[in-house]
Amino acid sequence: MSIDASTLQLGQASALPASPEEARLDRVPNPHAGTRYLARFTCPEFTSICPVTGQPDFGILVIDYLPGPWLVESKSLKLYLASFRNHGAFHEDCTIGIGKRLVDLLEPEWFRIGGYWYPRGGIPIDVFWQTGEPPKGLWLPDQGVAPYRGR
Repeated sequence: MSIDASTLQLGQASALPASPEEARLDRVPNPHAGTRYLARFTCPEFTSICPVTGQPDFGILVIDYLPGPWLVESKSLKLYLASFRNHGAFHEDCTIGIGKRLVDLLEPEWFRIGGYWYPRGGIPIDVFWQTGEPPKGLWLPDQGVAPYRGR
């Protein structure tokens, strides 16, 4: 499959989207479709806004997926995740919403997302979602984020 690079944000000046709804996620063909491997993206400085107080929330997102026909293009993912910095939503909504949008776009064989959030009101809220059981034979390393102890 060939890629029409002119349709991608990659290699072009791209403004930060004003909101996740306005953000465009790009996908590219998986050059190793049919090969079982894990792709991981880690966003160690994810931010969003509390929809009640307007205060910033901070977290670490870890996205793991077994690609099907598509890969997410990393620049578009970076811009999409950054668009949450002025977006008001609870931790659960951010984490699950990101996961569902990526699953809809990529059609992966398997997907999981871990949202490791710093405390809000003294309580850390971690959110996890996956599309099913991990496939047999897939090397699935730990997500690498320790349980909350003052991360």
